[in-house]
Amino acid sequence: MTSGLHHLAQAAGLETRWRDVDGNDQIVSDESLAAVLGAIGLPARSMEEIAESHEQLRVDAGGLPPLITADIYEPIRLGELSGSYKIIFESGGGTEGYLSPHEAIPAIAEAGYHQLSIGDLSSTIAVAPRRAYTIADAAQGSKIWGLAVQLYGLRRPGDGGVGDFDALASFVKEAGARGADAVAISPVHALFSNDLTRYGPYAPSNRAAYNIFHVSEPTGISDTGDLIDWPVANEAKLKALRARFDKFHDHAALAAFRKAGGIGLERHAIFEALHAALSEHHPAANDWRQWPEAYQDPNNAAVFRFQDDNAHEIAFHAYLQYRADEGLRTAHAKAREAGMCIGLIADLAVGTDQGGSHCWSRQNEVLRGLEIGAPPDAINREGQSWGITAFSPRGLIASGYSAFIDMLRHALRHAGGVRIDHVMGLARLWLIPHGYKSSEGAYLRLPVQDLMRLITLESQRHRAIVLGEDLGTLPEGFQNRLDEAGISGLRVMWFERTGRQFNPPSQWTKSAVAMTSTHDLPTVAGWWQGTDIAWRDKLHMAGDSLETRAEDRADLWDAFQKSGAATDQMPSENDGAAAADAACAHLGYAGCTLALLPIEDALAVSDQPNLPGTTDEHPNWRRRLPIAAEDILRRPDVAARLAALDKARKS
Repeated sequence: MTSGLHHLAQAAGLETRWRDVDGNDQIVSDESLAAVLGAIGLPARSMEEIAESHEQLRVDAGGLPPLITADIYEPIRLGELSGSYKIIFESGGGTEGYLSPHEAIPAIAEAGYHQLSIGDLSSTIAVAPRRAYTIADAAQGSKIWGLAVQLYGLRRPGDGGVGDFDALASFVKEAGARGADAVAISPVHALFSNDLTRYGPYAPSNRAAYNIFHVSEPTGISDTGDLIDWPVANEAKLKALRARFDKFHDHAALAAFRKAGGIGLERHAIFEALHAALSEHHPAANDWRQWPEAYQDPNNAAVFRFQDDNAHEIAFHAYLQYRADEGLRTAHAKAREAGMCIGLIADLAVGTDQGGSHCWSRQNEVLRGLEIGAPPDAINREGQSWGITAFSPRGLIASGYSAFIDMLRHALRHAGGVRIDHVMGLARLWLIPHGYKSSEGAYLRLPVQDLMRLITLESQRHRAIVLGEDLGTLPEGFQNRLDEAGISGLRVMWFERTGRQFNPPSQWTKSAVAMTSTHDLPTVAGWWQGTDIAWRDKLHMAGDSLETRAEDRADLWDAFQKSGAATDQMPSENDGAAAADAACAHLGYAGCTLALLPIEDALAVSDQPNLPGTTDEHPNWRRRLPIAAEDILRRPDVAARLAALDKARKS
């Protein structure tokens, strides 16, 4: 059965081999292959099942899918399809002709979503521009800079303990006044209003809905301190928002918002209401897969009856989205009013919680019974399982990529750009069947060409830049795909090295985004002082030794001196502030058109937002910034670092 199984796996886009961190080829076990294939709807436990699944793939490949993608100015091939065709362009007008088998429809010179009919079949042709809207397009010849901030960490008097959209609006106004052209924020995807223990921004309930806990609303409770107490703060926020909703009178505005949001918004609101109702006395019902069967299908009559019987509660959850949308819109508008050529840069998580509203709403478009993760590497020898899932390639194609397009549009609704987390997930994902070890997964290829075309099309339509988190080992040829599509990668100071030597920032890739660090890596001050080493030692995690760090510290200071960011002798290992001073100027000298400075490095704080591989052992996604949002950039040492960054950008 092995050869037949492998043939089916390859036909389904499943890689039967993968190369480990040591460069050795590993073969995926037959058991793992069969488990993954079964989870994506292609049973493969016997020769009969394999034959039936092959036939299903053949059927899938026939006919005309709901949406096809194409490149502008390039002929469009539809395989064996033939007959008279007609194309109606999105802007009006169109073209028609006759198509013979294996011939091509002449190239279309207009990007957009056009309607195709051929015989009795119809489809949408998404014609993509050559490239996305790039940083160079936005910058118009200048070298620009911005800040990266964890939204939840911003402070504002009366915010109730969690950063909100009003604090963000104050922050971007100050940033723009000091010369920033962008502010990249942590994900604002919807979490779970009925499970306040789930607050990780990269394991959301829905990537096409907002985190309503960032809505600005007085709660009557005092600040929760330097670490966010999410359950306490969010419970108070919900209570205050419910009281505000009871006094809400602009029902016409809410109705218009709900109409524009369509079925995606309504299903999210229904999910939230159902989640609360069903789990009130049954903790297991926190996961919709444990709900009574009638409620597991959003199209079931029981769900429609619930909708009719609970209209007020569903309206409340739609209202929460309305308030979040209003808050984010205002913040982005403040950024543009402050002179930013980009404004907010949204963050798009790689997947969603399997028990969340996106998976309930779009069950045929997500991978079920599988988790995204990573194969074993030098740091995680057992591999990683992230507890989230993503879109199904077969489901996306069958649905005309509707969930993916909706998600992109939602991310760009109030932003001048988007950062795609784990961007290699556009090409392939490491998938682990439920009940299997992280090392027992396999790579599944995604329809990367279609996804790239849709990204470039939506980017140009929104005039929004696209960043891809491309750290780590990428599939062969994928970096070229990103470059050709105009998707900017990241150049992080820690990784820009040749051997022991840190590369001059002037040599960093022009089209990429320069950064000192990221939310998953040490801050400059923390790295200099060895705070990250202390944490890893405390938690018995692998990492640098003090001896290696001492050598690296000397190498980094040497790079600072060579770039002109530092002229003094190397400071002591305790002087993280001096290291942050030099790093900000060093970043400014980057050859990249855009440099993004994490606010933690502007403040010279020592603790990083997240320590990968931990949950409660480290206060991930809980740290608050030490100063109010409107005052952060006014603090003398912060202002001096931003001035040095700005000066270096203009040099």
